[in-house]
Amino acid sequence: MNSRGPKPAEAARAGRAAGDDANLVGRLPVGSAEPAAPPPDIESARAALAEALGAGRLRERVPLAPLTTFKIGGPADLLFTAENAADLVAAIAAARAAAVPWFLLGTGANILIADRGVRGLVIHNRARRITVDAASGKIEAESGALCWPDLIGAAVTAGLSGLEHYAGIPSSVGGALWQNLHFLAPAPARERTMFIAEVIEGAEIYTEEGERRRVGVDWFEFGYDTSVLHHRRDVVLAAAFRLAPGDPARMRRVIAENLAWRAERHPPLDTEPSVGSIFQKIEGIGAGRLIDEAGLKGLRIGGAEITRRHANIVVNRGGATSADVRALIARAQEEVERRTGYRLVPEISFVGDF
Repeated sequence: MNSRGPKPAEAARAGRAAGDDANLVGRLPVGSAEPAAPPPDIESARAALAEALGAGRLRERVPLAPLTTFKIGGPADLLFTAENAADLVAAIAAARAAAVPWFLLGTGANILIADRGVRGLVIHNRARRITVDAASGKIEAESGALCWPDLIGAAVTAGLSGLEHYAGIPSSVGGALWQNLHFLAPAPARERTMFIAEVIEGAEIYTEEGERRRVGVDWFEFGYDTSVLHHRRDVVLAAAFRLAPGDPARMRRVIAENLAWRAERHPPLDTEPSVGSIFQKIEGIGAGRLIDEAGLKGLRIGGAEITRRHANIVVNRGGATSADVRALIARAQEEVERRTGYRLVPEISFVGDF
């Protein structure tokens, strides 16, 4: 298992990032054009999806900002809330059958939604069932389950160790696998980065070919901040974690230490909405350090600000738009590249009609 992939400085200098083949989501450098797709015929889409999913469960022109950690973004043409894995499969299958663009929204972390919103169908993943088998050390969780506090809390209660390291990170299970969620090893040494891939046994997925099947951990091709899910339109329905027996007191200590560490370095989401780090890590240098040395902490455009607490985090000071954030990202890229030659690459996804 490759739980940690290279992140060479050359990639940061080149400013390359992978993009999706639809106009719903991309990890593109600011200022580049996203691939275009024909806008859906919303009336036809609504009728087809309502017939497949139930008219009462399909909502129109729903604001997405409240469903994200950034509190930024316009409305979804259509929104469906999936309450379980069967709902996820039904919604994706219906969208594919009707040729309607779709986007799967979890906790709304690590993404910036366009001010003009998202065309087509947004599927809000609230499939959150968790089952624990303490005797075997196995936990299964649907992909919309919250890693913190729900999944981690269930593991600690059962005396199972391996997930406590990720306390405080706003991620669903599906998002954790998409990005190979990671955090530093426990204090005081914090000698290495720990990855969610290390405790994944496998998952149930719904493939881009329309097949529902089980896969092992190697299928994900995990790397640093990446997985095969960045390159295929497959969706995780549920994940299985293989954990080790542990002392709940020790796990709670690790959780408390990690929450304190994050509180010192990250702005609180309830008062300073953000998406965490904006730019990819530059090995041995640090994107935040380059931004800090460029004197950009505290720089504000509209309602978006590079927080003084952490130079690689942009916060919504109130009323920020996606245009404000993109302008701030572009300014940081330009200034850092002018001073150092490094091209900062966004690690967040840009979702919707920019």
